[in-house]
Amino acid sequence: MRRCLSGLWRLEARIKGVQFEGKVLFVGRPMVSVAADSTLVLGDDVNVTSALRSNPLGCFQPAVLRTLAPGARLALAKNVGISGAVICAGSLIEIGEGTLIGSGAMIMDNDFHEYTAQGWRIEMRTNARAIKIGREVFIGARAIILKGVQVGDRAVIGAGAVVSKDVAADHIAVGNPAVTFPNRHLIRNTVEIPKHEKGLERSPAQ
Repeated sequence: MRRCLSGLWRLEARIKGVQFEGKVLFVGRPMVSVAADSTLVLGDDVNVTSALRSNPLGCFQPAVLRTLAPGARLALAKNVGISGAVICAGSLIEIGEGTLIGSGAMIMDNDFHEYTAQGWRIEMRTNARAIKIGREVFIGARAIILKGVQVGDRAVIGAGAVVSKDVAADHIAVGNPAVTFPNRHLIRNTVEIPKHEKGLERSPAQ
């Protein structure tokens, strides 16, 4: 049943203008919209989870994927997984391979409004600044990533963090406003093995 429904949600997304670069799994029905003359691309093996009971934390809302203005681009690369997260692009949001986005996280490249002499009005393009998220990033539940932010490969965004500045590769960002520091555990475990040690095998006598 779930597989059949996933096919239905894929068909709906395709009709709305989503481009697929391979297999994509929808668990529950997401909220998807593609503005005229914009691009929304889902890579191979992307997993979009929206159903209430499909995540250990529960998804309190469906996943939301939207391009908001002409010329906008939202691209999720291969093996990206999202659970009830909101991703809205007025200009550009790119998410790298293998990145995981937790329940209720929000990624928005614009302010949705601007103040004018006539008061507040809806505006999702002129104040937008691109967001680029690297490969194998982990974004915790309820985290918020704001416009103009770049997140390096393998970074970790802690649950509930509000990120308004860049996060370097292999760093952790926590708090509101977010502060960053090196992920020393990850760095220790990703040190490249020296060439002279590669391929060495222990003899039976050792």
